[in-house]
Amino acid sequence: MKPAPGVVLGGNPIIKNKYTADPAALVYKDKVYIYTGHDEAPPRQERYVMNEWLCFSSSDMVNWMEHPVPLKVTDFAWAKGDAWASQAVERNGKFYWYVAVEHGSIEGKAIGVAVADNPLGLFKDARGSALITNDMTTAAKIRWDDTDPTVWIDEKGQAYLFWGNTACYYARLKPNMTELDGPIQTVNLPNFTEAPWIHKRGDWYYLSYASGFPEKIVYAISRKIEGPWEYKGILNELAGNSNTNHQAIIDFKGQSYFIYHNGAIQTDGAASAAPSELIICTITKTAPSSAW
Repeated sequence: MKPAPGVVLGGNPIIKNKYTADPAALVYKDKVYIYTGHDEAPPRQERYVMNEWLCFSSSDMVNWMEHPVPLKVTDFAWAKGDAWASQAVERNGKFYWYVAVEHGSIEGKAIGVAVADNPLGLFKDARGSALITNDMTTAAKIRWDDTDPTVWIDEKGQAYLFWGNTACYYARLKPNMTELDGPIQTVNLPNFTEAPWIHKRGDWYYLSYASGFPEKIVYAISRKIEGPWEYKGILNELAGNSNTNHQAIIDFKGQSYFIYHNGAIQTDGAASAAPSELIICTITKTAPSSAW
């Protein structure tokens, strides 16, 4: 029997019909929403063609629904391309989606934020300008260090934005979620490449990230989100034939999940430039001293 339109049947990898990358998961009420990039590079062209983000949802982590495209680069008038890694979070009934794009007038990558009244959008530019631009960060002397945004809101309601490539940056956000609330700071992490992700278990904060190249996912722990961070080890080895590796770690209905991408889907004899399949693994060990 063929699935209904928009329905992705169960199984791992969960997405097989499109080239998706950089999963970011949001748990809201009784569902998980996964937001991804979408690579549309033609066959045999080893480059990224990423103009939009995709959204998939599930109530059981097995069967997934693909939803209409909720956000495109063209929704940011100041951006000119590259729908790279992102993350959406909920606060006070609104959904804020932090994305990495190429800025239209300031050289380099930039971070924008979009907002919607529900997790499926449609999302719109929340500021009319970039939140972070390449001229605001100097720890890394590259034009693509302002990528891979991730957000954590602590028990007191303070929101933190982490991001970076070769340098890991963080800053506080104001309650409106669209402005920085203080200086940009750096995190001292060994062999940091990109893809920071924050989650918490008990009294411990976990900062996982992509390390090396090709990339492995490693992690550090801290009692405080501002650090200091103690490096602990490898979470995920090389992701198939993908040079990049990008993770989301969530708790849902009493189980912890590790979500990442690999590069298994082939097209016309050549791999797409971006990773493709999304993989979901359950996490069975969560003690701070373990490597999961």
